[in-house]
Amino acid sequence: QVKLVESGGGLVQAGGSLRLSCAASGINFGYNDMHWYRQAPGKQRELVATITWDGNTNYADSVKGRFTISRDNAKTKMYLQMNSLKAEDEAVDYCHAERREWPIRDYWGQGTQVTVSS
Repeated sequence: QVKLVESGGGLVQAGGSLRLSCAASGINFGYNDMHWYRQAPGKQRELVATITWDGNTNYADSVKGRFTISRDNAKTKMYLQMNSLKAEDEAVDYCHAERREWPIRDYWGQGTQVTVSS
């Protein structure tokens, strides 16, 4: 079965750092584009960062220069290094896999809570 499991969330002070991990199983990890999304209470889920199957990255304007997305295909893991955290970064962060081989489909993790104290 397909499983995406996030870890690394928690409580951090404004200006601090966290590193999120997403462990994937049951998928051909190397043929999936990977994404981090986040959703704050009362707000729409938003795309934070993308790393494609071939290593290209993109970031939301709100996190550009502060966050870094990476992946380790041998470990079937994806990471999000979050630096200089702000109050507006407080959200549930979700791992998302987008299959790029037939049949095209996607998968979601359960999320991990990031809380920023100020």
